[in-house]
Amino acid sequence: MLQTDLDNIFGFLPCRTPDAWVQNALSDLPTLLIDHAHCEKKAASTALSLMYRYVDYPDLLNKMSRLAREELRHFEQVLAIMKKRGVVYSHLTPSRYAAGLRQPVRSSDPDRLVDVLVVGAIIEARSCERFASLAPHLDVALADFYNGLLKSEARHYRDYLALAEKAAGGPVNDRIDVFLALEKALIEQPDTGFRFHSGPVVAQ
Repeated sequence: MLQTDLDNIFGFLPCRTPDAWVQNALSDLPTLLIDHAHCEKKAASTALSLMYRYVDYPDLLNKMSRLAREELRHFEQVLAIMKKRGVVYSHLTPSRYAAGLRQPVRSSDPDRLVDVLVVGAIIEARSCERFASLAPHLDVALADFYNGLLKSEARHYRDYLALAEKAAGGPVNDRIDVFLALEKALIEQPDTGFRFHSGPVVAQ
């Protein structure tokens, strides 16, 4: 089942993570872990924000409540790993990724909700793909942790897409295409600083 989920995500995303980004991650595991923790916290915050804004969507409320709990649990798990490894949790400036993806989000509902959910699906799919890309290159403990996250991230991706289609009253392929074209550029083009969702960082 997990391999089927991964195959679906690989088919959904417009590109795979560049090898150069994987090398960036392996050479800076502390920043990878710190930013991963930030990402889990932001994912929980996004889910809670959707719950507060869209109180008339029972399916959304239930799925986002569960998602927020899981993301906060992942946040706690990353913090525990960091503590064991002597990595101090600290502030990091965000990458361009999430803000870049949000640029085409429409301003009026229900279109805004549809777009925010599509963006959520893409972010969860990319996170899952990055865990899968990294795991074979990591030490056993960290690889086991990242492999363990794949199932929940794949489910979050599916939940976001299903909610987007429900909010739209039908397929959302046109909006998915808009955001995936942007996502491809954000993932493949060189970036100025390494983050969990950055593009590959070129040597200065």
